[in-house]
Amino acid sequence: MPDRVFRDRRDAGQALAGLLTRYRGRPDVVVLGLPRGGVPVAFEVARALGAPLDVFVVRKLGVPGREELAMGAIASGGVVVINDDVVRGLRVGQDAIQRVAEEEGRELLRREQAYRDGRPMPDLTGRTVVLVDDGLATGSSMRAAIIALREHEPGRIVVGVPAAPKSTCQELRALADEVVCATTPTPFLAVGASYWDFTQTTDEEVRDLLHAAATSLPAEKTEPTVDGADVIRSAAIRTKDGVPSEEALSDLVGDVHFVLLGEATHGTADFYAARAAITRRLIEEKGFCAVAVEADWPDAYRVNRYVRGHAADADAEEAMRGFQRFPTWMWRNAVVLDFVGWLRERNDRISDERSRAGFYGLDLYSLHRSVDEVITYLDRVDPAAGRRARERYGCFDRYGTDDGQTYGLAAAMGAGDTCEQEVVDQLVDMQRHAAECARRDGLLAADEAMYAEQNATVVKNAAEYYRSMFSGRALSWNLRDRHMVQTLEAVRNHLTRQLGESAKIVVWEHNSHVGDARATEMSVRGELNVGELVRERNPDDCVNLGFTTYTGTVTAADDWGGEAQRKWVRPALPGSIEEQFHEVGQKEFMLSFRRSARVAEILRSARPERAIGVIYRPDTERRSHYFRARVSDQFDAVIHIDDTRAVEPLERTPVWETGEVPETYPFAV
Repeated sequence: MPDRVFRDRRDAGQALAGLLTRYRGRPDVVVLGLPRGGVPVAFEVARALGAPLDVFVVRKLGVPGREELAMGAIASGGVVVINDDVVRGLRVGQDAIQRVAEEEGRELLRREQAYRDGRPMPDLTGRTVVLVDDGLATGSSMRAAIIALREHEPGRIVVGVPAAPKSTCQELRALADEVVCATTPTPFLAVGASYWDFTQTTDEEVRDLLHAAATSLPAEKTEPTVDGADVIRSAAIRTKDGVPSEEALSDLVGDVHFVLLGEATHGTADFYAARAAITRRLIEEKGFCAVAVEADWPDAYRVNRYVRGHAADADAEEAMRGFQRFPTWMWRNAVVLDFVGWLRERNDRISDERSRAGFYGLDLYSLHRSVDEVITYLDRVDPAAGRRARERYGCFDRYGTDDGQTYGLAAAMGAGDTCEQEVVDQLVDMQRHAAECARRDGLLAADEAMYAEQNATVVKNAAEYYRSMFSGRALSWNLRDRHMVQTLEAVRNHLTRQLGESAKIVVWEHNSHVGDARATEMSVRGELNVGELVRERNPDDCVNLGFTTYTGTVTAADDWGGEAQRKWVRPALPGSIEEQFHEVGQKEFMLSFRRSARVAEILRSARPERAIGVIYRPDTERRSHYFRARVSDQFDAVIHIDDTRAVEPLERTPVWETGEVPETYPFAV
């Protein structure tokens, strides 16, 4: 509805109730108001929905001496939530936390006794809870309430407020299953600015409203709610081995220049095979000319040379031997081997070298390898420039040739040189002479000049990335994904210059990279990703497609650097998006959210979504492998394969051959 000023909290509650009518008459719904101001609003919502009303008391735990700063919260039912970052950062001791919790706990108990007249808190297990306040500013109290409410294991949490900033509503969507903000005034001045009468609510009013709600008759029930599985089933598009028909794929992709293909794990053969099959079609039928993958630039470029007919490698397997860094199975596996072989055969049939499809890596872990590649290139084309590069990059020599973490730790802690100026100087030097080097021998020289310049970019960004690893997850994650988008754009610009028309590229990365971060709880942590950046920079010119699975097997390790194992993927957790897809009862299908508004609306509420990288830890699965997401905002389409199989590494170890026996694992996760 348009922004408006409410007469009072009653008027606001009636307006909010009008946006929640789909919950009217449902026996599983309970409305909880945040006292005190949220209760008059919640009363009108509960009355309109014919649902019981209660309160959910939340008290902030302020840092001693800085009480305005929250270090946690205590809520109804005795639930205590602590912000570990604040506690650690300000070195708040356990005794201080306990003291504040006891003090606020007494006030919470006083309020509950005053409001409920001795009635116990209702059982919320499995119920749909509509959590209401009279408005939000930063949303900190509501955020604490949601986190605390999760401990009561409700089936669904719906946040409803009459007024809040748009940004606050968006942030809360990563925590709650649904957020309904009746108005989002711009600029947002204060909650009270949305009311003519914003008189403070008293304890007596709260108690009177709860009593009135308990003695009033429920509203008339309406028709039953729509079964989400039925709606999804009716919109499901058939796939075969995870691949939609030519017509469905063409309808999804249209004429866009970027197609981002995800994966729910880094070790599922079905995902790799489906992406390979889709990519073949896009190359053959839609004019795509490159595949950009979540792999290191030098390793993937060795494959690129092979598939374009410029390598000394005898076959695809030899060309893939550059993938030596853990986890090797991500790219040294049977499906990728077959795809690389196909790409070479296809290119060999193309006489115009400009029309041959390439294979490129987007990642930045190859600090030392990229240093070597820059120097090797310059030694060949410009020995004087090679000497300058060797001198600049000598800054890294003292840190050894590991994966960069030794350098990163020393530089971040002030125990060594950052090498920042050296890597920037070298990159500028490369860029200044790139055009001259590229003109010497035509197309191949231009390719090699671009390869070397991008290696210099990798060195610069990798050095910054390894330093950032010791400054916080969000910073390092964002640096990495920005680098991958920068590399994607560099490849596209290079190929566009060669083709004389805008190049089309397919991207293979994990769902967590290609799904829009703004639709997940990543955004609450300040993280962005490739999918978000590509959408922002190429609106209406990109499609991102995610993959999900319910159960099966996966190739993964117990710890970083560990041995590849074939593990059993536990059935998805209750309430997850994967379980919702499993309930559809089909082995596999695709959902296009652009084609079905009803499905998009159903899947716009936040649900847990599983993400398995190269490490899989079933014993901590809920904490380690699930995050909340609005899947229809995260992707343009999703392909679900209910039962999937582990990708086969080219180097199969005995532990991988043996695999994990599903029956030996307890079913409760």
